[in-house]
This record gives sequence, C-alpha cells and structure tokens, in this order.
Amino acid sequence: MSKKDNFDLDKYLFHQGNHFKAYEFLGAHPEADGNIRFITWAPKADHVQLACNHNDFTGRDMDFEPLGENGLWIYRTAQLSKGDTYKYRIHFDGVSHLKADPYGFYHEKRPNTASIVYLDDFKFTDDAWLEKRRKSNVYQSPISIYEMHLGTWMKHPVSDTGGLTDDELTDLAHYSYREAAKALIPYLTEMNYTHVEFLPLTEYPFDLSWGYQVTGYFSATSRYGNPEGLKFLINELHKAEIGVIMDYVPAHFCRDDHGLRLFDGTPAYEHPDERIADKRQWGTLTFDFGRPEIQSFLVSAAMYWFREFHVDGLRIDAVHSMIDLNFENHEPHEKIYNSDGSETNEGGVEFLKKLNTAVFDYDQSLLMMAEDSSDTPMVTSPVDKGGLGFNFKWDLGWMHDRLSYMDKDFSHRDYFHNRMTFSLAYKYNENYVLPLSHDEVVHGKKSIVGKMYGDQWQQFAQARLLYGSQMSEPGKQLLFMGQEIGMYHEWKDREQVDWHLLDYPDHQNLKKYVRDLNRFYRTHEEFYRADYEPEGFRWLVVDDAEHSIFSYTRNAGKKFKICILNYRPDVYHDFKIPVPYPGTYREIFNSDSTEYSGSGVVNDGRHFSFAERHIREDQHIKVTVAPLAFHVFEIETNSDGGMKNDV
Repeated sequence: MSKKDNFDLDKYLFHQGNHFKAYEFLGAHPEADGNIRFITWAPKADHVQLACNHNDFTGRDMDFEPLGENGLWIYRTAQLSKGDTYKYRIHFDGVSHLKADPYGFYHEKRPNTASIVYLDDFKFTDDAWLEKRRKSNVYQSPISIYEMHLGTWMKHPVSDTGGLTDDELTDLAHYSYREAAKALIPYLTEMNYTHVEFLPLTEYPFDLSWGYQVTGYFSATSRYGNPEGLKFLINELHKAEIGVIMDYVPAHFCRDDHGLRLFDGTPAYEHPDERIADKRQWGTLTFDFGRPEIQSFLVSAAMYWFREFHVDGLRIDAVHSMIDLNFENHEPHEKIYNSDGSETNEGGVEFLKKLNTAVFDYDQSLLMMAEDSSDTPMVTSPVDKGGLGFNFKWDLGWMHDRLSYMDKDFSHRDYFHNRMTFSLAYKYNENYVLPLSHDEVVHGKKSIVGKMYGDQWQQFAQARLLYGSQMSEPGKQLLFMGQEIGMYHEWKDREQVDWHLLDYPDHQNLKKYVRDLNRFYRTHEEFYRADYEPEGFRWLVVDDAEHSIFSYTRNAGKKFKICILNYRPDVYHDFKIPVPYPGTYREIFNSDSTEYSGSGVVNDGRHFSFAERHIREDQHIKVTVAPLAFHVFEIETNSDGGMKNDV
C-alpha cells in the first residue's frame, strides 16, 4: 500500500467519532490522476468488491484492500467516471450482499437502488444572505416557517397514456428542484414567510414514508432532479431572503436490503441489542448512537447539508425515540434499564450533544430544532450547561392543547379554559416553536379547518383565530402547506394541495389573512423581539372562562401591543380590557374584517382609557369584541415616539 493510502488523521478521527467531514474521506471521490477512489466501512466483512455497471454488478476483478485494521476498505479505478452506477458487494460468512454507498452523493431513482458517481461544480451566489444570517440574532428575529412536502405541494397535470407505471406517472407530475424554484419562491414571498421547511429531501426508497425512512444520508433525493438542482433551489431561496430548513432523521433508518441494515452481514449501523434496535412502530431500526463510527457518520451527514448545500437549519425528527430506551416499551416485561436503573438512552443523549456542539462550533447562526414529544428538561440549553444543545424545540403541548380546546362545543369551553393557559406556565423553560405541522393533518386527524367546532363560517373564523394566537404568543411559528388556504381534506400524500379551492371566497380570503398576518408579524417587533424573555409577555385577561376571552400584551422594550382573543361566537359590546398605560388606543388588526370573510365587527376610531376607582395605574378601555376573533390594539404615540396621554 502506498504512503498516500495511510489517511492517518482521517482514520483516527473517524474511529474516535470525531470526523465531522467524513464524507470527504469515505464514499466515491475523484483523484488528481484520474482515478475514482472508493472507501467504505464494513468492520466484519471478509471481503469487499465494487459491483458496478462495468462488471454487471458482480464485483468481478474489482477487489478492495483493507485500509488499516478497523474495518475500512479502499479501492481505486479509472474505469468509472461521473454517471456510472455502483454498489458494494459485501462478503461475510460465505454470503454476499449488495449495498448502496452509505456516503453516496447521488442515487438512482426508485425502484432502482444503485449509487451514482457524482460530481458537480455548482457555485453559490448567496454570500449576502449568509452574511446577513451570521449577523442576526435568531432568538430576536421573526421566524415564520412554511412547512411543505416538495412532491405534493404542486404538481404538473399528467394523464396515463398507457404503459406507464405508478412511479413513472408520479415522477412526471413532480416539479423538479429547478421548477419548484420558479413556482415556490414567488409564493413564499407573496405570503411573507421568512423560512421554508422541507420534509426530508435525503434519498429514500418508499414514497409514502415522506422521506422519514432514509437510505442516502448524503444524497438529495433523485425524485426531483440531481443534487445541483437542489443547490440551485436553495441558492435562489436565499437570494429571495428566505431561509431553508430541512428535516433530518438520525433517529432510525429503513430495513431495505440495499440500505444500512446488516451492512457487513452484522449489525454495523444499528444497535446490536435487537430490543433497542427495533422500532416496531415505524418498522425501522435504531442507530447504535454510542458507536464512534456512527457518530462520525451522523454528525458528518448533518454538517454536509450545512457546508455543501448552505441549509440554514435542521429539524431533528423523533428526538424522544433517541433518548428513551423505552420509547415503545410500555409493558413491564418489555422494559429495558441501564445498570443504574435509569431508562435513558445514554448513547442517544451523548450523540445529540456532540451533534449540536459540532454544528454551533461551525456557525452560531444556524437553527437546530428538536421535534421532541417528551418532557425532558433543558433540550434548548447549551451542552456546557448540561442541556442537549438545541436552540429551538417544537412545543407539541401547545399544539395539542389548542386543537383539543377548539374542537369543543362553545358552551363547554369554560370547562377546558386552562388548556389555553397551561403552555404559558412553562413557556420560558425552552426556546419554543409553535407548530401546526404535517403530523396534525394526516391519517384521520382532519385538516386544521376540519378540526374546528361549528358550522363552516365558525370553522374558518376559528382557523383565523388560531393562526392569530400562534402569531401573537411567545415563540416562533410553523404552518404546514394547504392549511393557509383552508383545505377541507387532510394532507393527501399522493396529490397536490387543493389549489382549486382558491376559486372560492372563504379560501381565498383565508390565504389573504395568512399573508397579512405574516406581514403584520414581521413589521411589529413586539411579536418576536422578546419571545424568550418573560418581559416580552404579560397577561391582561386570563381567567374569564365565562366569556372564553383572553388578553395579553406583547412587548419589546417600551413598545407593546394588546391582543384580545374571543373563543365564542358571541359579540361583546363595551367589554372592559385592562391596559398597561393610560392613553388613547386604536385597533390595528382584526381577523373579523370582511376582507377575511369575517362578520365585520371592528373597532373604528379612538378608544380612551379610563381609571377604575380613580387609580391612575388601574386603566382599561372599552371595546367591541368580535365573534371568534383575534384583535390587536396599540397605544397612540407622539411624533417623538412617546405615548400620548389623553386621560
């Protein structure tokens, strides 16, 4: 073996679990002499061959050599070039298996499963965006996320002309990455979203897993084009000042034969204890998070999307399943315990800490969002303070409480009043994102509008109210595609969003409302500047279960806005709302406006504050509260920014 094959530092870091650019070491790479170098990790393999289109995938005459003594294998050839397809033929105990390259940059479109030698010379032109991002404070910035599945957001109309498979018809309907850029960016700009979040775009074999069962952690899915196409889409989004978040799935992987399962004939990537490895709920396998080579693999995969594709954030799926040994084990005989009697998956915890440390050592301005359904504390606390190190966590409790309240009969809502206030009791324990995600509008769960109690008008009014609540409470916000136009159907994971509904006023006006709400949010810093500081929020009306009315202020320094939310279909005249300062107040936003298909109960003119019991500090205004509505009021100010005092 030549001296240049030593790769001493690469091998050392990889086997220590600290190689965070392992994709530059393993996989298929061109070399200066015209060879393509292949390196893979198969620690228990007896022999490894390169099976490719040049040897009919037999592996014949293309034998790897060991690279050191810890399961790395290397092979060079000048026979392959960009576009050639390959797999690894792994031999173990007299049996061989064909495996796609875990570090492959591009893979064949399903149902084919080979890796593709891929090189591109795409040049990003998003320096202005990256510089702006690095100078920003993510906690004090507006973040309004449009979550979407690229394959079903919008489709080309196609018809079966005969002889096409279902997969071929599906692919004809898909927008490519480049086509999506032309349609999606104007829409996101019109709707005033700050970020788009894509369901996973890493390679996966089964369409209806939506990308959550991955085979290619370093590969942009070929459904929508090649990796250069995805880079183009991200680059164009950045030029339009739209951030890009991508779902990342290190919790588990699929069992497909060409993937990571029993990669070298033994559990190499999955946990060796079948009880821990088996994700029964999803039919998948759990990574062996404590194994150093798996840490190098998974951290490198995350860093790959930041470094090579310029994504701005990752949403880490199913964190609870990574940190709880008994995530699916509920019966006593199923329980797994550590030697000290605890049920924490220590490997998963340490991996997440290593992942987040690596990401923020690279760039403090990135977003690492935990989708965690557990009550684990300090998820968004720094690692050096004892936390998991994320900077945001989805508040699934907020989502469940809101939706379970708003499907109740109006006359019964007083019994469930505390569901609307409970999340504020723990609001500052973590840095929360308030999600209304794809998980809530699939498989019998109904759409957002469909979840609302009442007749059609009441359902749309409550959708506007819910979105107003989401915008105005502390935390960043996320809404899944189709819910901004009031889809009646759940997310149809084979069909596009029901865009035809925009021919009807209620749906068109809900879209207009979400557009205006996002713009209102972005232009009033009170709603985002102090999301994670207690002084950014103050209750004004919290215990009015009789009327199902809530009121609070959102604050940024001395600036504030008053929010009023009515969860009943009743109009309340001359309703007293406490205000923090004496002065004159005006309504500046109202979800019941007729332009949003509301009933038109609005508050025109000026509203003077009055003192209770002649105590100057005990002020209120009297307003008309619209049915099932979200109102925002502000105090009038002088030309120098000071508050007018008309009392």
